[in-house]
Amino acid sequence: MKYYVYILTNKYGTVLYTGVTNDLVRWVYEHKHSFDKNSFTSKYKVNKLVYFEDTSDVKSAIAREKQIKSWSRDRKTSLIIQANPQWIDLYNSIL
Repeated sequence: MKYYVYILTNKYGTVLYTGVTNDLVRWVYEHKHSFDKNSFTSKYKVNKLVYFEDTSDVKSAIAREKQIKSWSRDRKTSLIIQANPQWIDLYNSIL
């Protein structure tokens, strides 16, 4: 099984949200359609997938998520730019 660490943003790139899942397509779909109206991602319209990485080890995925969450915004931005300089929504590329 694969596990994914991902970063979502809003359409302006002003909010960054880091998460982990074992079903990236389903989870991003749920963010895009605001399944949980009370969630952070729904409140701030954070639904644009700008970064993801995968691993086969759940403990590694959780550790990586925590690591990225602890970083400054500048460091997260650098990570995104290295993989996705245009900050395009990667959702269609994972379908």
